[in-house]
This record gives sequence, structure tokens and C-alpha cells, in this order.
Amino acid sequence: MTSRRYDLVLLDALGTILDLEPPGPHLAAALERRGARVTPDDAHAAMVTEMTYYRANCDTAGSLEALAGLRERCARIVADELGAPVAGLGLDEIGAAMLEALRFPPFPEVEPVLRELGSAGVRLIVVSNWDISLHEVLRRTGLEELIDAALTSAESGASKPDPLMLHRAMAMAGDVDPQRTLMVGDTPPDALAAAAAGIDGVLVDRYGVVGSHPTARVVPDLGALTGLVLGGPGYSSQDA
Repeated sequence: MTSRRYDLVLLDALGTILDLEPPGPHLAAALERRGARVTPDDAHAAMVTEMTYYRANCDTAGSLEALAGLRERCARIVADELGAPVAGLGLDEIGAAMLEALRFPPFPEVEPVLRELGSAGVRLIVVSNWDISLHEVLRRTGLEELIDAALTSAESGASKPDPLMLHRAMAMAGDVDPQRTLMVGDTPPDALAAAAAGIDGVLVDRYGVVGSHPTARVVPDLGALTGLVLGGPGYSSQDA
């Protein structure tokens, strides 16, 4: 009989298993390759504005057509923010440069942790406030082969802290006891979604900004997940 505490682990993407490289220098370099020169600082500011819009609208991109429309609107934001230096470029070129600037490497400990959990029979599903392109990101980073499935807010129709995405992921996993299901994220909405779904929550606090949370245990990185999931005495989020 297994001694593990959890049979299903739900994982947020950005900030939990995927990092984001600073996009400003990458955008400046991508635009320069296309004949437009902007400073990394200006490129960074443009990407901040774009990402703010994206986060508020990623749930709308649940199809390839909708994703193309969202990306076009985001490229227009970058073009408007940068102004004259990119006036000679088409919106498709700016959009391509914008996508080149978005790089999501896995955090160093993620691959070995996922491999160990998967080898122990734990089901792993990524649940993230993201458009449908998350599947391609997971494929490109090599993480797709280490998880059982992924579900985005664009596909489920609701963003965390709404628990709908978590409920749908649990249904995808089959007959799994909520008491043996764990949600792992890095922001309070992840913990709130877990609480609303009636499951335990863990927050990864890589940069020391969360501190503590009333309903979720806080850990410094994903390396702590193996012990929490696979061994030791029973764990409850109320013990955090």
C-alpha cells in the first residue's frame, strides 16, 4: 500500500514550474534583427503594458483564431508603446518579435521533482491562467512528457481564484479523493482556488514576497514538494 499523502497534484505554470526571462532585452534584440532599434528599458516598459493586457484577456483565447486575435491586439499595444522607432515594421513583424521575447525556462528543480512524483504514481496536471498556447510551451520546454495533462483558463472558461479549472482537472484525473489532491501555485489566487475547491494548497515563495498564507503551506521552491507528497505523517494546510 502506498504511503504517499496525495494521488493528484495540480500545478500552476508561471512562477511555479516555469520562469520568465526578462523580456526587454530579448524584444530589443528581436526588433533590431528586423531593423528597428529601441532601448531594452523601452522594450521592457512596452512588454509590461502588453503583459498587463494579456493577463486580463488570456481567457478569451480558447481557439487558434481567438489566440491569433489576442496576439494581434498585444502586438498593437507594443507598437503603440514603442512608437516611431518601430513605425517602419508591420504588425506581423512586431508580433513575431514579441513572441520571440517571451521565454519560459523551467526552474532548475522542476524536472527532477516531476520525474520523481510521476515515478511514484502521482498524477500531475498543470492548471494555469493562460491561453491555449501553454500546451506548446510545455512541449517546447520538455515538461509535457512529465505531466499527465494541462488545462488552461481559456479552455475551462474561468481563471483562478475561481475553482472551476481545478474541478475540471480533478474530473480529468478520474476518481480522486479531494483529500488526496494538492494544488501548488505561487500566488494567493492559487491558494484561494484550492480552498474553494476543498483541497490542500501549497504556495512556492521563491522571492520571499508571500511570507505566510492562512490556508496554504508556504515553501521556498518546488524541491519541498517531494517530501510533502510522498512521505511522512499526514499533512494538512491548516498546519502551515
